[in-house]
Amino acid sequence: MILLEGRTCYLRILTEEDAAMFTDLLLANKEYWTVFEPRHESSYYTVSVQRNKIRESIYQMRDRREYNFGIFDAETSRLIGHISLYSIKRLPFSSGFVGYSIDQRETGRGLATEAVRIVTKFAIETVSLHRVEAFVSPRNVGSVKVLENAEFVREGLLRKLLYINGKWEDHYMYAVLAEDY
Repeated sequence: MILLEGRTCYLRILTEEDAAMFTDLLLANKEYWTVFEPRHESSYYTVSVQRNKIRESIYQMRDRREYNFGIFDAETSRLIGHISLYSIKRLPFSSGFVGYSIDQRETGRGLATEAVRIVTKFAIETVSLHRVEAFVSPRNVGSVKVLENAEFVREGLLRKLLYINGKWEDHYMYAVLAEDY
């Protein structure tokens, strides 16, 4: 089990026992999160599907290819989001992507920025990555601020990168390098 502590939140690897709680979080934020993410089939929002996804993520973690954390409020221990370090590539790349979502009721508190900083430190110091990357929609002003506050650098615009809700969307590429960290 990996536990990463911050000031206002902590990150813990999601386990199969978290599937119901995680599914509740997904359902509570279904409309909010799908503004910038692809919509899912209704089966995606079931405990059994989320349990299977968590199980697969644990297998990926054992191979050091993905780390899927719940974001928990430090005061209440309530699950308030999730963050993943995924698509980890070893040399000659030595890189991985970070992706995150915060409960709509918890936005504006700096939790996503803190979680991104925590996972970036983990990626560089523990996983030994040289580069941590993130995609973000130019329309997602809040997430752009999160990455910039976490000292990620905008490297460019990837045109029509992701198909989201019936439309190809541009995304910025952000990254932080181990030497800049």
